[in-house]
Amino acid sequence: MTAPLSPAPTAPPGAEHTHREIAQQPELWRRVDRIVADARPRLDTFLAPLLADPRLRVVLTGAGTSAYAGEILRTALAAHTGRRVDAIATTDIVADPRGCLGEDLPTLLVSFARSGNSPESTATTAAASALLGTCAHLIVTCNAEGDLARLHQDRADSHVLLMPPESEDRGFAMTSSLSCMLLSVLLVLGERPAGGVEPLAEAAGAVVGDALGARVDAFTADAPDRVVYLGSGALKALAGESALKLLELTGGAVVSWADSSLGFRHGPKAFLTDRTSVVVYVSNDPYTRRYDLDILAEMRAALPPGRVVAVAGRPEGLPDDEGTWLLPGMADADDAALALPAVVCAQRVALRASLSRGIRPDNPFPDGEVNRVVQGVTVYPLPAR
Repeated sequence: MTAPLSPAPTAPPGAEHTHREIAQQPELWRRVDRIVADARPRLDTFLAPLLADPRLRVVLTGAGTSAYAGEILRTALAAHTGRRVDAIATTDIVADPRGCLGEDLPTLLVSFARSGNSPESTATTAAASALLGTCAHLIVTCNAEGDLARLHQDRADSHVLLMPPESEDRGFAMTSSLSCMLLSVLLVLGERPAGGVEPLAEAAGAVVGDALGARVDAFTADAPDRVVYLGSGALKALAGESALKLLELTGGAVVSWADSSLGFRHGPKAFLTDRTSVVVYVSNDPYTRRYDLDILAEMRAALPPGRVVAVAGRPEGLPDDEGTWLLPGMADADDAALALPAVVCAQRVALRASLSRGIRPDNPFPDGEVNRVVQGVTVYPLPAR
């Protein structure tokens, strides 16, 4: 059996950073809870007049994994605030700023950024300030010295919320940076998870330890050529991040696909081969859950035994076997909160798949074809109307 995931220095060579950064998440989430609690008076002073305006538009933005943070949170934040909430990637805003920000509504731009040094991060905040009559900025970043944090630190229209410094992942792919930023904004703008942060941390601990980790590791034991991630609502966005993580950490050696539970049948199902494995994220919402269970049953009938698993917070309707990864204490969690320990499953799958192929997940692109902080981007001046 594969050894349980534990912090470095027991990690395999070339995986020390990624190994540690996945394993540290339960403790970092507890620290994020304290960070948000300490910042709450200043946050409330900053946010209260914005949220009091019924016309407010909240835009959640970031690039790559940071964009998925916004997509996971969008519906939960809209339901809690009663305001319009959109998730738009910085890469879309920079390329088409007027198409994305054409409505001149009072806007709160929430920027997720691990380092804050990606050129699209600062270009997006500049474009929003230039195009919108009223735009406030909530900067959520892991790097106090990054360009984004420095540019907004002393601005009256901005609040910079810093994550624990250990969350600025030194590994190639975003792991603890994603989950800390996602959790922080859920606590700031959303409904506090039932039971607080501790049940989330304990569920993630089951994934990084022996309790559930052995099942996750077994999933990669037969080295699938392709992996499909499926989910609905917030968990569709989680599926996208999961597929990206696998693609990144295996250096493209394992091809991945993400879709909604209903959308997969509309053409993308052609992706399946007998060497494909499937992960279905099962919603806690009783209505949405029906569609996830349907696609789970269909995939189990179509693929060899052991190739389809369900990640879920509650057991109803799920097979009682090794293909069900039940996240403890998550039966009553909103799907945005459920995504936090669930993403740790995807991170562990990607790490094990990378190591099983002799890839070093801390640097899966040693020739520099893909970089930890994006390079080669030219940001052009915003044209006049």
